[in-house]
Formats: sequence, C-alpha cells, structure tokens
Amino acid sequence: MNYGMTMDDLKVGMKGEQVWEVTRELCTARGDYLVFSTPSMTRFVEMTSQELAKPHLKPGQGQVGTVVNIRHMGPTPIGKKVRCEAELVAIDRRRLTFKAKVFDDVEQVGEAEHERFVIDLDKYMARLKAKIEGKPAKP
Repeated sequence: MNYGMTMDDLKVGMKGEQVWEVTRELCTARGDYLVFSTPSMTRFVEMTSQELAKPHLKPGQGQVGTVVNIRHMGPTPIGKKVRCEAELVAIDRRRLTFKAKVFDDVEQVGEAEHERFVIDLDKYMARLKAKIEGKPAKP
C-alpha cells in the first residue's frame, strides 16, 4: 500500500503557512479593544508547524508539541487577518524544531521557536489509557 510521503521526506528548510481571521474566540480585551491573544498566537504557531509535518508521517505516527518559546511583539485587532510562516530548521531523530514568524497586514507581530515530537500513536494511547485509569504511565 502506498501512503505517500514518509518522515524520511522531511527536510530542513521546508516551509508552511496559514492565515487566520482574528475572531472573538482568539482575542483578549485590552481596554476597549479586542486583540489577538498570546495563547491564540501560540496555538497558531503550533497548528502551522503541525500541518507542515503532518503529510510526512508514517501510518500509525502522530506528533505532539513539546516546547514553545514565543515573543508577541504587537497587537492585532479583531477582524484583521494574521499569517504564520513556519520553517523546519532542525531534525534530531523524532524531534522537529521550527521557527515561525507571525504577521498581520501592517507588520510582524510575533516570532517563535517550536519543537514537536513524532510519536507512535499505539504507545501514546496506551500511556493515556493508563493515566485515565489512575496508573502511572510507563515511558
């Protein structure tokens, strides 16, 4: 069966991009204004990086975010669009490191370094099930 590309196809320098509209759910209040929140920007960086790597995973693999170091540099008002540009900058076995920049239609409003880890979904689900049952999860 041909599943398309595999993790071996991931290469440093690959880039991905997403555009979001800043909706109420993505905002926090600053005085009388609603602006794109830092937690939403963090999610934006994670989702853009995740989508970049996703087509390159093998069947039975998934990915989880493990580190986000984000710098929110300026406000973006509700109703505007934001664009995240993510680049895969390092691959260390199953650890993927991304650098991202976030822009609105006026300027760059954020930047981040983000790490994701490629997981085996069966092992992950077994660990999760053990935790749900109150048992220590085995690594």
